[in-house]
Amino acid sequence: MKFHQTNCHKFLVSTLSLIFITSIPLILLKNSHPPLSSSLRRSTELGGDDDDKCDVFSGKWVIYPQGPYYTNETCPLIIDQHNCMKFGRPDLQFMKWRWKPFGCELPLFDATQFLEIVRGKSMAFVGDSVGRNQMQSLLCLLAHVTYAEDISNKSPSASIYSTHLFYSEYNFTLSALWSPFLVKYKDSDPEGHSFNSLMSLYLDEADEEWANEIKNFDYVIISVGQWFFRPLLYYQDGQLIGCHKCNHSNITSLTRYYGYKMAFQTTFKTLLSLKNYEGVTFLRTFSAAHFENGDWNNGGSCDRTRPFTKEMKIEEYNKEFYLTQVEEFRKAKVEGIQNGLRFVLINVTEIMWLRPDGHPNRYGHSMNRNVSVNDCVHWCLPGPIDTWNEFLVYLMKRE
Repeated sequence: MKFHQTNCHKFLVSTLSLIFITSIPLILLKNSHPPLSSSLRRSTELGGDDDDKCDVFSGKWVIYPQGPYYTNETCPLIIDQHNCMKFGRPDLQFMKWRWKPFGCELPLFDATQFLEIVRGKSMAFVGDSVGRNQMQSLLCLLAHVTYAEDISNKSPSASIYSTHLFYSEYNFTLSALWSPFLVKYKDSDPEGHSFNSLMSLYLDEADEEWANEIKNFDYVIISVGQWFFRPLLYYQDGQLIGCHKCNHSNITSLTRYYGYKMAFQTTFKTLLSLKNYEGVTFLRTFSAAHFENGDWNNGGSCDRTRPFTKEMKIEEYNKEFYLTQVEEFRKAKVEGIQNGLRFVLINVTEIMWLRPDGHPNRYGHSMNRNVSVNDCVHWCLPGPIDTWNEFLVYLMKRE
């Protein structure tokens, strides 16, 4: 059943907008982006598929005069947080670049082909609001073929934080399972929840928001990152073992990367141990923010209108997040081969570092946020994030 009517569009957009109330807190980052001497090794060394004749993640951004697959006028599903054109972004050139691998071609996204691949199947985006950003891109890429019905309230395990959509013509279910840390978490700040409040992570316990449902999905895309910048208390075996930025002298100080490593370790361990899980697991690697001239809460912005060149090396913290998650991915991939499970990398970290021009900045409006806070974490739609779904369908076809 197609949902082309205007009232259905409004209903779906409204539902998706409400979901983003819980989206990423804009993180505290350094206020400049100097070139660094270090850079990521080739993706064939760190998480690329060794049997692939062409590394689609090694390439460059090239001018693409044809422009994007859709606009905010042809896709009525774009929420205000990503709708940069609606709120007056003056430059359009950021939409006219395309990723060009060295030595091969990345095929254009074919909506009909994608829908045939997923006919009778299900897909879940698991993680934070940047993962939802990718799902929102996918909805627009599919919109010129068909629309989905929001069945979130019909799910027996319905959560106010997760979304379930159904493409009836293809018997395809598309879900977003909200889990910003992948592991169990709770608020622990006596002053209540805020963008930078203290939270507790139970590093050896998978978040039930996704763990209880994931066995039902054929394709699972996992991605988290930015929430790990906030103050965190780390628990294992029910005991407090340390913290990140908690400012307690009597608690062992541990890095954000320790929590990140353990979260992925627990996530992959959970997937590998599920008796009835047979899905293909994709890890979409860390996506960088691009605040300049200030922190997120101190006037930081992302005003660039062109991609970086390769000479602008990726920052160390981005590199460390990437290496941390890929190390755990590699282990899971090896064990998965023994268990008959497939783990696939969508290696976007360095690719997206080169796109400081792709964020909403001051041209995205969120329902629960002061619009004076610039968004240099999420991505405009249309924009460079559409490339993630080109990678996704390319890898799905190989599987």
